[in-house]
Amino acid sequence: MATAKTLFTTALLVGMAGVATAQVATAPRTPNSSATLNLPETVTVYGRPIPAIVKASAIVNGEVITQTDIDQRLALLAIANNQPIPKEEEERLRVQVLRNLIDETLQIQAAKQAEITVTQADIDRTVARVAEGVKRNPSQLADYLKQNGSSIRSIRRQIEGEIAWSRLQRQKIESQVSVGDDEVKAVIDRLNASKGTQEYRVGEIFLAATPANQAEVAANAQRIVAALRQGASFAGYARQFSEASTAAVGGDLGWVRPEQLPDQLSATLRAMGPGQLSQPIAIPGGFSILAVQDARKVLTADPRNAVLSLKQVSITFPAGTNAASADPLLQRFAASAQNIGGCGGADKVAADFKGDVVQSDNVRLRDLPPALQEMMLPMQVGQATRPFGSIEEGVRVLVICGRDEDQGANAPNPDAVFAQLQEERVNLRSRRYLRDLRRDAIIDYR
Repeated sequence: MATAKTLFTTALLVGMAGVATAQVATAPRTPNSSATLNLPETVTVYGRPIPAIVKASAIVNGEVITQTDIDQRLALLAIANNQPIPKEEEERLRVQVLRNLIDETLQIQAAKQAEITVTQADIDRTVARVAEGVKRNPSQLADYLKQNGSSIRSIRRQIEGEIAWSRLQRQKIESQVSVGDDEVKAVIDRLNASKGTQEYRVGEIFLAATPANQAEVAANAQRIVAALRQGASFAGYARQFSEASTAAVGGDLGWVRPEQLPDQLSATLRAMGPGQLSQPIAIPGGFSILAVQDARKVLTADPRNAVLSLKQVSITFPAGTNAASADPLLQRFAASAQNIGGCGGADKVAADFKGDVVQSDNVRLRDLPPALQEMMLPMQVGQATRPFGSIEEGVRVLVICGRDEDQGANAPNPDAVFAQLQEERVNLRSRRYLRDLRRDAIIDYR
């Protein structure tokens, strides 16, 4: 029995045949140009059709980037963010991903021209580490990527680009960068002079811009900030979109003081705190987005380095509980936590509310979420936090059972200062080198 879909297809074919017959009846006869091929009247086609998605979107010095490449790399971004790409953002992100794939292709090509080889074994080792990080083996990772619209080939290509560019930087750039002992000493002297001032653990996404495309890049930067504020992964976006050399490490700049950065970034950073994200900041050559992951004072004992012994008391709610019906229980739970009577009282509170208790030792305060850090900085042993969490996933409090404070800070490390100075210079020269590669490339957009 024919299905509705089959009947519809048959009707469509019959209709098309009718139109073709009418056209033949009224048009003058012309010789059949395929007559010499002696083709059969009924054509049976074998093999798989060529996927429509495999079409060139750009050809970079003769190397093709397809729409499939773009879609699979876009899917990697969605996987990294653990959420689908909004429909209204897809086209813009495809354009950005294409630009990144072009840069990646240029980087791999430049490495090959410099006789730098990235072996399959090099890539295999990194793939194995990536798979281990998500508790899978490489085969399971490949299946997972395929199920989510990407491919192991796409992630292998990205890894190849990162390794090739890193090695090319070492050969072409790092070997040309020199940092003198006097420069290291000058930085250490400034650090000693600035003892007690604030420094920050910073992530950066840098988007290059020219006068011709500045407005477009600024709009893209605003969209990235909006996505990050909605919970997208900063490290994921940095790896895919940042044009700084720190993209490969998720945009991590390490610990920096405001005065080490350009004036525009310095002014913004001074006004930020842990967990905060900046608006796009216009700087020479493009736009930067900063994320502050942590803060501390230079060469000073940091209370966030305290090591805690904690007890967590958590309570849950039946499925479907709304805020109004949960509020009386939450109020009683908060009052009990405020008068918990130290860690010894945690078990009693848990029993009273049919909750659970988890003991956790050697927890660094700075490893906790920023909001909890701020809440717990002034707390004493035996005190509990205010309740936090959600009705759907459970509400909990943390009780401080023990606290070992930071005993002091180490003197500046000359090797670390040297490495940071070198990284800054390599980063700047890398941007210029990639700009030159773009300028000299033959790129055919399709």
